[in-house]
Amino acid sequence: MYGASDPAAAERTAFRRAEKQYKRYKPAKLKGRSRSRSKPAGVEGGGGDLSAVVDFHALLAAYGELPAGICRSDCAGFDRPVFCFLDRPGFYFIPGALSTEEQCYWIRESLKTFPQPPNRTNLTAIYGSISDLFIAAKNQKILVEVENSDVQEKEQNNGDGKMESRNFKFVEDLEIQKGEDCRSTRATTLMRKLRWSTLGLQFDWSKRNYDVSLPHKKIPDALASLAKNMAIPAMPFGEEFKPEAAIVNYYGPSDMLGGHVDDMEADWTKPIVSISLGCKCIFLLGGKTRDEVPTAMFLRSGDIVLMAGEARERFHGVPRIFTESNQQEISALVSQLSGEDDCFILDYIKNSRININIRQVY
Repeated sequence: MYGASDPAAAERTAFRRAEKQYKRYKPAKLKGRSRSRSKPAGVEGGGGDLSAVVDFHALLAAYGELPAGICRSDCAGFDRPVFCFLDRPGFYFIPGALSTEEQCYWIRESLKTFPQPPNRTNLTAIYGSISDLFIAAKNQKILVEVENSDVQEKEQNNGDGKMESRNFKFVEDLEIQKGEDCRSTRATTLMRKLRWSTLGLQFDWSKRNYDVSLPHKKIPDALASLAKNMAIPAMPFGEEFKPEAAIVNYYGPSDMLGGHVDDMEADWTKPIVSISLGCKCIFLLGGKTRDEVPTAMFLRSGDIVLMAGEARERFHGVPRIFTESNQQEISALVSQLSGEDDCFILDYIKNSRININIRQVY
């Protein structure tokens, strides 16, 4: 899903070259007085490397003629601006779809609630079901492996279908005796290692399909309602989007998502509803092979992308996110998360991006 079967061949493709270009991008350091240069609305410069990146927020603010190949889509019953590419049917970009308050709510849910069992995460395969990871990290606790010598050992599913006789629990730092030999990991470290969680029907990464036998809860009602409303521009007339699963991706400062195609759902006419939260990133939308040069665009917190129909067959990925040098991009979030209860969340989101992808499986 996330890479070519032949890595050497992938290095030679247009998509891979674009990934490397944006992954390696570094903002130009201006010396002396900078020269102002005019540039088309909707693209951003920066050492020249970002000159071709489409900026839909700039297009929205310009209210002028759109660049060639980009159009506005008018959808009955939908009250937000929607942009499309003329040569990328099935792709819809909704800039600023979520208010700052809504963004903060879904950031909190993504960190506090979505990693909770029975939802699985990338940590499940190593530690089994971990409850209250966010609370433990906020309280500086440590996850330790404990022995069950006095009671029957607890079996835990490691996420790959194998049962392990291991048990972990969060403890205070002081509870670990000096010199004690035990396997331990700080909860804050685990939070930074969190890369994905699955909601609703659980996706089995090893088999690349949905495993209905795995314990799961339905998609939270509020998330399902949001997805239904936002999916309207991409839905066939008279049909309603039915959220059944979601994958939440967590990006650290140097993380990327390689070019891939989301092809495991039964009906590609139904969109993937993709919500961006936190730090800005570059999103690449390519063709049906990696040989086609992808279109690059900025995704900011609160933006929503829809991919349906033909767009579902296109390679796409995230080669980089922008953190420290571009904090003005999330200044509204910083202000909204300035309370004492949100200090840990604010520290996390300043250097992270969260992406919630909601899908109709059947």
